[in-house]
Amino acid sequence: MSPKQRFDLVVYGATGYTGRLVCEYLNKRYGVNGDVNWAMAGRSREKLEQVRDEIGLPLEVPLVIADSDDLASVNDMVSSTNVVITTVGPYQLYGSDLVAACVAAGTDYVDLCGEPAWMHDMIAAHGEAAKASGARIVFSCGFDSIPFDLGVVFLQQNALEKFGAPMSRVKGRVKAMKGGFSGGTLASLKATMAAAAKRPEVIQVMMTPFALTEGVLGVDQPAGNAPVFDEDLNSWSAPFVMATINTKNIHRSHFLSGHPWGKNFVYDEMMLTGPGEKGEATAKAVAADKSMAASTLKPGEGPSKEERETGFYEVLFAGSDDKGNRMMVSVKGDKDPGYGSTSKMIAESAVCLLKNPQAAGGGIWTPGAALGLLLIERLRNNAGLSFEVL
Repeated sequence: MSPKQRFDLVVYGATGYTGRLVCEYLNKRYGVNGDVNWAMAGRSREKLEQVRDEIGLPLEVPLVIADSDDLASVNDMVSSTNVVITTVGPYQLYGSDLVAACVAAGTDYVDLCGEPAWMHDMIAAHGEAAKASGARIVFSCGFDSIPFDLGVVFLQQNALEKFGAPMSRVKGRVKAMKGGFSGGTLASLKATMAAAAKRPEVIQVMMTPFALTEGVLGVDQPAGNAPVFDEDLNSWSAPFVMATINTKNIHRSHFLSGHPWGKNFVYDEMMLTGPGEKGEATAKAVAADKSMAASTLKPGEGPSKEERETGFYEVLFAGSDDKGNRMMVSVKGDKDPGYGSTSKMIAESAVCLLKNPQAAGGGIWTPGAALGLLLIERLRNNAGLSFEVL
């Protein structure tokens, strides 16, 4: 570290719902002032001390005062660390200055963003500057989109090893999921809807799967917005709420990696609901469900500890090519997807960047393109995720 960099990682938003979980995980996995030197950051020292004590962290955990409304404090935080972990969303409201500060300072950055229009704007505004400064900006390091992004990377790696070629068609299918959303996730959704009402171009970004590929388009992709019957999986599939962001990140990973899966790569993402009339009825019910948009959850609210601990998820990735080759892989998580598992995924993403300076150069990245198999190994070893060929 340079003399100005006192920390390996800083958790910005440490007093928020997810930020607390990230700090708990870092303390449990890495301790304090051990292999990873990390700090808690937020607007209020008093609140930071309160949260530190409430979640049982040692008194020696460093505290950093930074407020998104005070650019000088954000710059000071960024200059004090190698990597910033930010859980302060909606990012389109509170994240732009932090990205700019990290890019200017050459500081690495990870977030939980599922806001493609904002990501599109950040890529346009800072992509070239990040390459020049060496800052590695990695969006979407939680449930959106790591299990999906890395699931496709894992499938393709195994397809190359077995068949000597990638799968040109991949279906991502959520097989099982137990867990809730938080107020922060809902706030991001509502901020995106508000932005779309003011800026018609946001709607266009939301609609195209190639919104994050910097003008490079691929072949037509399935819409994924209506129930379908997947004959190869013998199951009905329903629209999946996070497909909008996940598909965009997977196509960006493909773009950033130089299109190794071929110019005709096709990916879609849905949720399995089962075979027969019951599966069809469930798929139609899921497609008609608008309860998330109508929720009154506020930022800082989310699943209970018991709900997080008993949550889980499994996602299947079914690959095929025009030669008749087929492969299926599974990605599982051992906690609720949005928070118990997400807090571990973002922490390990940051540590993976820290430990692997050679993994990627400066730029605005996806987890799959920047860290790929390195991050899969960390998540398997430390974060309760499994990646298996079926």
